[in-house]
Amino acid sequence: MNRDDFLPIERDTHVGDVSFVVRPNWWQRFKRNRLAVIGACIIITMVVLAIIGPMVSPYSYADQSLLEANQGPSLVHWFGTDTLGRDIYTRVMYGARISLTIGIVAGLLNLVIGVMYGGVSGYLGGKVDYIMMAIVDVLYGIPLLLYVILLMVIIGPGLTSIFAALGIAYWLNMARIVRSQIMKVKEEEYVIAAESMGIPKWRILWRHILPNCVGPIIITLTLAIPEAIFTEAFLSFIGLGVNAPMASWGVLAAEGISSMRSYPFQLIFPALAISITMLGFVFLGDGVRNIFDPKEGDR
Repeated sequence: MNRDDFLPIERDTHVGDVSFVVRPNWWQRFKRNRLAVIGACIIITMVVLAIIGPMVSPYSYADQSLLEANQGPSLVHWFGTDTLGRDIYTRVMYGARISLTIGIVAGLLNLVIGVMYGGVSGYLGGKVDYIMMAIVDVLYGIPLLLYVILLMVIIGPGLTSIFAALGIAYWLNMARIVRSQIMKVKEEEYVIAAESMGIPKWRILWRHILPNCVGPIIITLTLAIPEAIFTEAFLSFIGLGVNAPMASWGVLAAEGISSMRSYPFQLIFPALAISITMLGFVFLGDGVRNIFDPKEGDR
C-alpha cells in the first residue's frame, strides 16, 4: 500500500467527440483518503466519549478513596486508580472535555480574530498593512509561556488564563496566512470589476475575496486545534494549567509520571488519549489539505 491509495482518482469521460476530466467532489475525495476518514472517526469518538464518558461512570473526577489507591485496571475501575484513589477512567474522560474545549475555543478565536485581522490587513494594504503586520511580528516574538505567566499573575491560574493566552497568541499564524492569500486574490479581475462598480470594500472582502481563501483557512484551523490541545497539556504538565481537582490530560500526565515506575498505567492512559487525539487531527488535517489542494497531496 502506498500514498496513491489515499488520493482522489480522476476519470476521463467522453461525450460524443468531446473528452473531459471529471474530478470527484470534496466528499468523494475525503472518503477516498482513508487516513482522513480514520482521523475523523477518532475525533468524533473522542468527542462522544468526552460527553457521555463521565456519565456512565459511578465515580466523580474528584472522588477520593485512599483504601482504593493505586489499584490496577479492573472491572470496577477500568483504567485503575491514582495515588488518591480517584478513578482514572473518569478523570481521563473528564479531561477530554477540558482539553477538547480548549482546542475548539482556541480554534474559534484563531478563526475569528485571524481571518478578520489578516483580511483587513491584506485587502487595505499600504501603511495599514505595514502597521498591522508590525504588530503581529512584535506579538510573534513574545513566548506563549510569558503570556501565561503574566495572565496568571493578573487573573490567577485556571482556564481563564489559558483561554486568554491562547486568544492573544494563536491567531497570529492565521492572520499571516489569510493576508498572503488575500493579497493574491484581490488582484483578480472579478475583484477589480467589483471595485469599479462602487461596491463597498467590506462587502467585496466578505462576499468575493474570503470565500476564495476558504481552503487555506480550513487547513490552518484543522492544524491549530491539536496544537492548542498539546499546548494546554504542556502548560498543565508544568503546573500552569487548570486547578486541582480539575483534570486535563496534561494534569493527569504530570500526576502519572511521578509514579511511572511503580504504576505505569497512571501515565499510559492519559498519554494514549493525547497521542490518539493528536493523530486523529493530523490525519484529518492531511485529508482536508488534499481536498482543497489536490496538487499538494500529490507531492
